[in-house]
Amino acid sequence: MPDLPTPQDAAEAALFTECWDAVLSYADLCTSGAASATELASEAFALGIQEARSAGSGPLRGPTRRVLPVIPLLLTAVRTTAAEWEFAGRGHRLDPDLRLWLNSEKAARFHGMPLQRPIALRGLRDLQEPDAALLWLAEVEALPLTVVARRLGLDPAIVSGELAQVRGLFRDRCHRNHLDSPMAAECRSYARLLDAVTRSPSADTPEDLSRHLATCVQCAEAAACLRLQGGGLPSALASGVIGWGGLAYLERRRRAAEVRLGAGRPVAELEAGEPKEGGSRARLVRNGLLAAAVVLSLVALGVSMMPMGGSGRENTASDDTDSKPVLDPGSTISSAGTHRPTSTPSASDRPTGGSTAKATPSDKNPDTEPQGTASATASDVPPTSGAPAQPPGTADCDATYDLVGQWNGGFQATVTVTTTKALDNWRVAWSYHDGQQVTQMWDASVAQSGSRVTATAADYNKNVGANSSLTFGFLGTWNNSKNSAPSGFTLNGAACD
Repeated sequence: MPDLPTPQDAAEAALFTECWDAVLSYADLCTSGAASATELASEAFALGIQEARSAGSGPLRGPTRRVLPVIPLLLTAVRTTAAEWEFAGRGHRLDPDLRLWLNSEKAARFHGMPLQRPIALRGLRDLQEPDAALLWLAEVEALPLTVVARRLGLDPAIVSGELAQVRGLFRDRCHRNHLDSPMAAECRSYARLLDAVTRSPSADTPEDLSRHLATCVQCAEAAACLRLQGGGLPSALASGVIGWGGLAYLERRRRAAEVRLGAGRPVAELEAGEPKEGGSRARLVRNGLLAAAVVLSLVALGVSMMPMGGSGRENTASDDTDSKPVLDPGSTISSAGTHRPTSTPSASDRPTGGSTAKATPSDKNPDTEPQGTASATASDVPPTSGAPAQPPGTADCDATYDLVGQWNGGFQATVTVTTTKALDNWRVAWSYHDGQQVTQMWDASVAQSGSRVTATAADYNKNVGANSSLTFGFLGTWNNSKNSAPSGFTLNGAACD
């Protein structure tokens, strides 16, 4: 695995921190395991930064020429590196669907003749780099405009108008590139009509043009780039620039943005200029949690007044373990979008191979074990008052916490839970002890209250068969002094071994 490049100045260090999260997110989609994702991301990051420096993109040095913004440039480097893996005999470490795509004509379009490349890729490359960066950060990375303005050094009062102008410029570039593309006579006959229909949000698409768009990939791509209304521009950009996995990457960035604007956001951040909608959403989530706590308390009271009988094991493992955070006086609640480590992964502190910490009742106290090897158990957390502790070996689930790697200020981990029962939905929770904060999660949505973290199933993986496993991964921050494994794992409120 190559060493990550060393930032040349403070501006480049901040840029590395902002970009690494996006690169690792896409690399995880492209690979078959967390270790492979970290290695692919590291190789691609080094390749992309070298290309960006030579091209003079943003704060990076070099002779000036027209290139993609840094984040899409790095994402295309992930795709390029994945192709090199495939043709070098390392394709078994990639996602099987990606391997099929890399060996198809679809992949050839991204590095073939310039006039045959996707319209969105050509249109974004034709913009000035600051304009292209504004469009990408707002549409694909889903960052609030105030954050985009701060990152690009723009006036927050005019960034909305700037974005509207850039959208129009992007549309014009895509229209011109569509006309310049080699196309069949039928496509050429629809080009003027397609331009007119996509300019007006109220215009109806003629039936013959609609049929043509259903069968012609080239014209359908052009229509998605030309139609600025309806919310299809982010999908057009992600699919046209990234290629395989573009829509999945877009969904991950949307979820990451929701985490940044979700519950637990400090008021000071909102006062510093963040959107007020984030605070409103946080208040709604907190109110919902309070209401849920009241309902659970009433249910617990009703159960305690019922006559004793039956096994009652499932009643004793209530959701109290999930909803009651393990207090950590040293921890703070921070947002994924505002944490800025003082340095970025380098040759000495880039992600290294982690160790797997399996949650078993015989593990020692995590606070006394060496960093990166601590184990988490449900028995490490005092049982909730009124709920007897579950005997070891009788739980219906088994949790494994894998620290994939850690670097200065950040870490990557995965959680795997094996369940003996079939599930139609799931919620996994655990508690940290050293003030760690989860900043981004994939294959689940995340909420954190103090030291307690809760991961909730996505729509596509909420069904789990009996004696099967569920897995999700995430990025987090730590204070560089201790990063012990969490404890108190539960599945739908029931403690896990």
